[in-house]
Amino acid sequence: MKRLLTTSAAFALLSSGALAAGLDRSGQGIDIMYESGNAIELSFGSVSPTVTGTLGGQESGNVSASYSQVGFGLKTQVNDKLSLGLVFDQPYGANLSYPANTTYPLRGTTGTVDTSAITAIARYDIGNNMAVFAGARQQTLSGSVAIPGKYLANFASSSGTGYLVGAMYEKPEIAMRVALTYNSSIKHDIATTENNVLNTTTTVNTPKSVNLDFQTGVAADTLVFGSIRWVDWKNFSLKPAGFAAGNAGAALLSYAQNAITYEAGVGRRINDKWSGAVTVGYEKAEGGKVSDLGPTDGFFSFGLGATYAATDTSKITLGAKYVKLGDATTANNASFTGNSAIGFGIKFSSSF
Repeated sequence: MKRLLTTSAAFALLSSGALAAGLDRSGQGIDIMYESGNAIELSFGSVSPTVTGTLGGQESGNVSASYSQVGFGLKTQVNDKLSLGLVFDQPYGANLSYPANTTYPLRGTTGTVDTSAITAIARYDIGNNMAVFAGARQQTLSGSVAIPGKYLANFASSSGTGYLVGAMYEKPEIAMRVALTYNSSIKHDIATTENNVLNTTTTVNTPKSVNLDFQTGVAADTLVFGSIRWVDWKNFSLKPAGFAAGNAGAALLSYAQNAITYEAGVGRRINDKWSGAVTVGYEKAEGGKVSDLGPTDGFFSFGLGATYAATDTSKITLGAKYVKLGDATTANNASFTGNSAIGFGIKFSSSF
């Protein structure tokens, strides 16, 4: 069952967060801290969305560009009670580009958001199969928006600090684990250039979130696992001063609802070398109008993964995921329907 445990964590490299509400991508997982002893992991994922819409009979073309995700984790066991970890991820992002070679009203519009975070974590086992953990997070954020003939903004790279706290319970004999993690909001004061002439400061708070992760063995060599992630998007707002002044105080990007993302799966140990897993994911469509900078609403996903134990201490995990993106109507009354995304990922992990 020990090797099977890693299969449930394999989907961190293709988290449903990669196409969840708002700008969510990595899901802010800390799976490395669930490993025993010393461990290291490196992951890479690629997501290819197809997001198209119509407005007044005009076709938008595919507005959502492909993107990649990388992640890194390192854990060292200091003694039988204390372990320390370091995690790198890309928690939020956007890569939107309305093709310029169309007659669509927003043709040529682009929007990007790039983030990265380094989190230092300490875990302490308090006994009775219980552990607590806490960490400090350094996060960077940058981006740009261009609406041809109307608006241009460049957001310089900014950094901010936050924290996480959590607790977990494990029962190794049945491969059971339940972990709850709170991630704080992080404030960014971003130097912003609007329309190439106006220099302002834009304050952005990336959202606080709560992750609940769980797994348990249900039969010999069989594991069920899942996660629930809540993100406080209602308190997120990207409101450059110049844009707000020219648009009756409106934000360039904001969200009316918080988001809850669900994922569940079953893992199975096939033999001494191979384990496999299937997952499903879901996020409820909130309804109402969405931003033209993010024209989808909710999703349903299906994933497959396989882990190969290359040696007694190293593993390779491969994963693929199909995401059916929810239909949406944008602020400009465009209709985006029938959209989807395909993701692939690979993770290398080793204990030492």
